[in-house]
Amino acid sequence: MSKHQGSCRCGLISAESSGEPVWQSYCHCRDCRKQTGAPVMAFVGFRKDDLTWFGEPKTWRGAGGMMRSFCEHCGSQIGYSDDRLPGEVYLALGFMDEPERYPPKSHAFVARQLPFLHMTDDLRRFDGVSVERPQS
Repeated sequence: MSKHQGSCRCGLISAESSGEPVWQSYCHCRDCRKQTGAPVMAFVGFRKDDLTWFGEPKTWRGAGGMMRSFCEHCGSQIGYSDDRLPGEVYLALGFMDEPERYPPKSHAFVARQLPFLHMTDDLRRFDGVSVERPQS
């Protein structure tokens, strides 16, 4: 088993997972676009208990129970957790030191995909979330 490592641009915040990813996906939602400034975001998810953090990311509560994290020094997007998915953390693909190891396997919120963005892969597409969340 190999380690999965990531860090922000300045290196003040880093993380390492001893466990394998639980999910890899693109996200086309407006919240992710606003958070990152990009037309689409990509994430890789890990079990929270498998992650070791070096440094303390800053967080803020986003929409729908989402807790977004970032580096307060360089501003790098680190990822998010969701109250409805306890025990999981989704890291921004750009945070990962070897992002090529985590190709997305689906698209979330394609109903909100920008009309000029054409991604011609054969990945599974979801109009909403790609990871099922329990109904409250």
